[in-house]
Amino acid sequence: MTRLILGIDVACRAAHQATLTDERGEFLWSARKFRTTTTDLESLWSSLPDDGELTVVMEPTRNAWVPLASWFQLRGAVVVMVPPEQSADLRDYYSKHTKSDRLDSRILARVPLLHPEGLHSLEGLGPADPLRRITKLRASLVKRRTVIAARLDAYLELLGPSWHAAFSGDLISNRSLRLLAGGYADPHALRRLGRARLIKLIWRYSHGKCGESEALQILAAAEESIALWDGELDFAELADDIAVEARLALALCREIHELEERIVVSLKALDPLGIMTSVPGVGTVNGAQILARLGDPNRFRSLAGAKSYSGLVPSLSASGVHGRHGGPTKSGDAPLREALFMAADWARRVDPTLAQRYHRLMVTEGKHHNSALCHVSATLLTRIISCWRAGTPYVIRDLDGTPITKERGREIVAKHYSVHEAIRAQRRTINRGTSRRIKESPGAPSIDSSQEKG
Repeated sequence: MTRLILGIDVACRAAHQATLTDERGEFLWSARKFRTTTTDLESLWSSLPDDGELTVVMEPTRNAWVPLASWFQLRGAVVVMVPPEQSADLRDYYSKHTKSDRLDSRILARVPLLHPEGLHSLEGLGPADPLRRITKLRASLVKRRTVIAARLDAYLELLGPSWHAAFSGDLISNRSLRLLAGGYADPHALRRLGRARLIKLIWRYSHGKCGESEALQILAAAEESIALWDGELDFAELADDIAVEARLALALCREIHELEERIVVSLKALDPLGIMTSVPGVGTVNGAQILARLGDPNRFRSLAGAKSYSGLVPSLSASGVHGRHGGPTKSGDAPLREALFMAADWARRVDPTLAQRYHRLMVTEGKHHNSALCHVSATLLTRIISCWRAGTPYVIRDLDGTPITKERGREIVAKHYSVHEAIRAQRRTINRGTSRRIKESPGAPSIDSSQEKG
């Protein structure tokens, strides 16, 4: 059976273009146009030789590639996704000053011949996977809410510094957002509302967790703002702007809560044994994000391949007898790295084996916090995959292999593997930036006194 390679340059609005080659890279036909319709796809399929084993090569162009990949996979074809940077470099090699759909399809059809070890068959359908989609959507909404919280903080600074303390620095809590959405960033509105009614509002919005002391702090902040501005600031206009931002944040909170409920259901269906949530530092949302971005953990041939996919392996620059390792390649999935990084920061406080590695990297090898956590994240990823393959939950162990509880793990870590704050300050990276006091860029060449005189 001959091997056929179909390179498809995917378009979002225009027609796609396809080129077919044989296993030697000879073009059988080129630049055939078609659209994502059953009629065009069936016509394209009928033009392929019957005795060939088909490999389809595409770039992940927005989401237009997903229905095409699904259609070809259902008919037994092997679908391969090529990173756009890889195909772009190859196109520049063929023709530096030309970029066309026809050329792209011809290049994609020949990629398997030029770099066969770098191609992997498609696992899953990306945005068509519900868990992958909802975890990404939740992360996007959380970032939007964080931006709004920063704007609210900046607006409240106009009223005075005491407002931040009055809300305990938590501007995305239901209590804070409901008060601000109601227009009570206006000190005069708070004064008219009165102490008793404000206490009732706070008690209701916080579900009984807050009450009189918080109300007195907010009222004191309002009186201080009135005295500070002495009529120079239009409090009502500022309160209206704050209320708009607060209402947007409340809407985002509701959507995030609904997404989290869907995530819980989806994760339970995919992980009925609770393997992901058994990992220290991995909760339901974080575990769902790791599983969604990682895909099926069994698809990796080795644990080293999984670490490479995450981008948590160090880069290498070597020539002859000289070589050095750099920072992480970051060539893999960014949301996966984010979830692993957050999980590792909590896991190293509970698991003595991870804490020992973190302690050694920080104290002995001179790494800073982020660098040490990248190493711990890669180790945590391999353990997660090992647990998934074995079908057993994560077990926290002492250095001698004895299973221990989370409480005992915290005690061991606190006693033996705490990193002194002085060492953290010493390892902390310094970014001077530029200012009126330090006007030159950190990368600018220095000028000594002899150069100035000359």
